[in-house]
Amino acid sequence: MPAIWFFEDVNVFKMLCPHKMKKYKDKHEFSHYPKQDFIYFEEDSATKVYLIERGKVKIGYYKEDGTEVIKAILTKGELFGEKAILGEETRNEFAQSLDNATSVCPVPVATMQDLMRDNRPFTLRFYKFLGMRFKKLERRLELLLFKDTTTRVKEFLAEMAEDYGYCCPNTGDTVIKHPYTQKDIASLIGTSRPTLNTIMNELKASSFLDFNRSEIRLKVA
Repeated sequence: MPAIWFFEDVNVFKMLCPHKMKKYKDKHEFSHYPKQDFIYFEEDSATKVYLIERGKVKIGYYKEDGTEVIKAILTKGELFGEKAILGEETRNEFAQSLDNATSVCPVPVATMQDLMRDNRPFTLRFYKFLGMRFKKLERRLELLLFKDTTTRVKEFLAEMAEDYGYCCPNTGDTVIKHPYTQKDIASLIGTSRPTLNTIMNELKASSFLDFNRSEIRLKVA
């Protein structure tokens, strides 16, 4: 299942998790978090990267006025905390579990560096992944700064269509099976849930889309 920050349809967890590799298997343990538990806070030491085995994780930070800013909501197979590999010493964001049974694979920076030193294809894939992640963050920041809310909704739907969508053979519609709640989507595009709901209903009334809790269907023009 491709997700927001997968690349080449590769599950990052399956590719990078050390428990798949004999050298690290005996030293490897998973960490489990209930809903709303923090995996790390802003200003924590950045000593590990994390791969999601199960569940959903919110990445964000707090502005000076206490407002929460959501940078990403990640799901099974994705990686976070990766800036520790690039030399970050303290976190400038938090990571919080959004599911009742989130399970992650914590990978010490030293272990990741060993893997990168010993395996050139692994290293190239990892840096390609980072490049695509930073590009997507930059695109989302541009949306938040320069686009009106309706445009942000439409462009986020287009992004989800790339990551989760498939063409319905009977109608030609693009069907998006996604893991997000309306609250998740509202947070990611910088609006409120009521505003998002209003826009989604307006788009539905104009036959741009149809939707329910687990699926969004983009109509053929």
